[in-house]
Amino acid sequence: MTSPAVSSRALPHPGRGEIRLEGVLHALSDPMRLRIVRELAAVSDELSCSHFDLPVTKSTTTHHFRVLRESGVIRQIYRGTAKMNGLRRDDLDDLFPGLLDSLLDAAARQAVRVGSD
Repeated sequence: MTSPAVSSRALPHPGRGEIRLEGVLHALSDPMRLRIVRELAAVSDELSCSHFDLPVTKSTTTHHFRVLRESGVIRQIYRGTAKMNGLRRDDLDDLFPGLLDSLLDAAARQAVRVGSD
């Protein structure tokens, strides 16, 4: 049996059953990655990579998105030339009920406390 051809632009994602708590926690432990997730959660929609204005190099930004995708926190797909990012909220809420909301609430409280966003 042969596999159907996969577009060279298709990006690998873990299936719902492959998402691991330690991978999610690792992905969200970085301030830049947490910032990306907070922005995605705030809009409840897909955002392009170019939407995010992170104070790091393009290669570092690419790394952060890859870690989030490979851990199962976000889904990335190409729409034309734009790489779109969406939060995998349904998968995360199903696997780890309350985790994402708790982390986002804690991050928001910390941002207020330390005066950052």
